[in-house]
Amino acid sequence: MAPVVRAALVQATWTGDTESMIAKHEEYAREAARAGAKVIGFQEVFNAPYFCQVQEAEHYRWAEAVPDGPTVSRMRALARETGMVIVVPVFEVEQEGFYYNTAAVIDADGSYLGKYRKHHIPQVKGFWEKYYFKPGNLGWPVFDTAVGRIGVYICYDRHFPEGWRQLGLNGAQLVYNPSATSRGLSAYLWQLEQPAAAVANEYFVAAINRVGQEEYGDNDFYGTSYFVDPRGQFVGDPADDKTEELLVRDLDFGLIEEVRNQWAFYRDRRPDAYEGLTAP
Repeated sequence: MAPVVRAALVQATWTGDTESMIAKHEEYAREAARAGAKVIGFQEVFNAPYFCQVQEAEHYRWAEAVPDGPTVSRMRALARETGMVIVVPVFEVEQEGFYYNTAAVIDADGSYLGKYRKHHIPQVKGFWEKYYFKPGNLGWPVFDTAVGRIGVYICYDRHFPEGWRQLGLNGAQLVYNPSATSRGLSAYLWQLEQPAAAVANEYFVAAINRVGQEEYGDNDFYGTSYFVDPRGQFVGDPADDKTEELLVRDLDFGLIEEVRNQWAFYRDRRPDAYEGLTAP
């Protein structure tokens, strides 16, 4: 019998400094653990403001190494303390001039399992990410964790179906999608794209958005984070659109096999006919 996994996510307002932002997420993680959660994920670049609203070299200061930087090291200790799997999105520096929008995945015993680097990098008003980030180059990893097989797809990635599918082909049962998206830009799409991806690929999705306005621009991050199941149905209600919130939900992984047997999308794929999808 497939397990029921109690999963959590956090949508948070920016506190004004990294130390208090990390401390706030640590407390939310401890609260989730007390509620029985076994896995938790945070929002895009969770330990910093969304500095991509501007293009200023000073913001490279938010970057750190993964996994040996201070934030991921601290999250590894938190995972050991709480016994939870943790998805940790940060601004990564690999070496001078090599920067990525990254999420580290830490197992429940504090071991570092690996990282995902955001593939699709936007460059539009309020989201000047190409100024900071190189495109991801680590493929579409799915991590074997204490709670199951977990993948990550970051923010703007969600508009591209190819990565969602590759995560499914790689065995994902739950995909965390940490984001920072603005009310005027994408609110309509927010409750459309991730449920559609969950249906098309027959797994659970945890969609996480920031909430509130921050000092570097006018973006109004609208929260409304949620879990969605392989039928495209919300697992409980989405979070509020104006205040920070911790969501804890029970995900019945048995539904994955049930839906895949019923709808059989993977059986009926035609990769032999898709060669045009990768043509320049």
